[in-house]
Amino acid sequence: MSNKIVTFGEVIMRLSPPGNRTMKQSHEMEFFFGGTELNVASSLATMGCDVRHISSVSDDFVGESAVSFIKSFGIDTTFINKNDHPLGLYFLEVGSSVRASRIAYNRLNGSFANIKSEQIDWKKALEGCQYFHWTGISPGISESAYESLKKGLQTARELGIEVTTDPAYRSNLWKYGKNGNEVLKELVSYSTIFIGGVNEINEILGTQFSSDKEGFIEACKELKQQIPSIHKIFDKIRIGVTASSQQTQGRALVEDNYFETELLEVNPVVDRIGTGDAFAAGLIYGLINFDDEKALKFANAACAIKHTIPGDINYCSVEDILEVMNGDSGGRIKR
Repeated sequence: MSNKIVTFGEVIMRLSPPGNRTMKQSHEMEFFFGGTELNVASSLATMGCDVRHISSVSDDFVGESAVSFIKSFGIDTTFINKNDHPLGLYFLEVGSSVRASRIAYNRLNGSFANIKSEQIDWKKALEGCQYFHWTGISPGISESAYESLKKGLQTARELGIEVTTDPAYRSNLWKYGKNGNEVLKELVSYSTIFIGGVNEINEILGTQFSSDKEGFIEACKELKQQIPSIHKIFDKIRIGVTASSQQTQGRALVEDNYFETELLEVNPVVDRIGTGDAFAAGLIYGLINFDDEKALKFANAACAIKHTIPGDINYCSVEDILEVMNGDSGGRIKR
């Protein structure tokens, strides 16, 4: 089996006024292609991994541009299909200091929301795959996206593939009649590595664990008891001082062993979007190449450094991330 990583999720366009302007004061917008799982795929490809992304985009010049963008990373787009619905998009006002960022989505009737499960040959799509990554965003967008993902997860289990999940629950999704928490619990049961913390576990299990160290450990143990397929749990902690100043830390429970990283401080923050995806990508890369503790440190460093990159994607190399992980965070010019 190769080290191929397969991701499944929406390709979405982000539109933002330049700098830290509000929509009301701007007459132009910058755009970026992204999407939670695509951000993970692009970051992993930047780090030299063999990646395939599965999705559906609009059958027009916007969709063509999105696919060209994805191909520019060296990502395999064989299983990205097209349909007659527009590409999903969202608007972002980037905050600063005490002013928070704001997001408005337009995605629930887009091309990914209308993906068809029968269009994906999952055995071929997952051929040679070592890791399959999904998030809770995808099944919340539409029933057909949920059905497509479930077939993929069932196939991954049959093939013995490691499945990483960031089961983020977004209440502004889930408009098609299913209970989001119940669906996420079902889909997490096909997964093996959980990327999330107490909040995510409480949402899925309906529990009320505290967010301190002891609460995290107890929550992880309860998750593993209720969903035995999960054997590793990794959590990203972000402490927001202001919109422009953040601290990041990682913690984990692996085979009842707890470990955590040091805090990394980012000030000033350039862009918070995609930082969790950078953590997930760093973790997957780390699990392939390092032991679990070093993988967590690498993931936390990847998360921290993404705060300094505009757009949705972490463009930093393995060497860049390792330098931050090893304490070189002074930002001196490299000549």
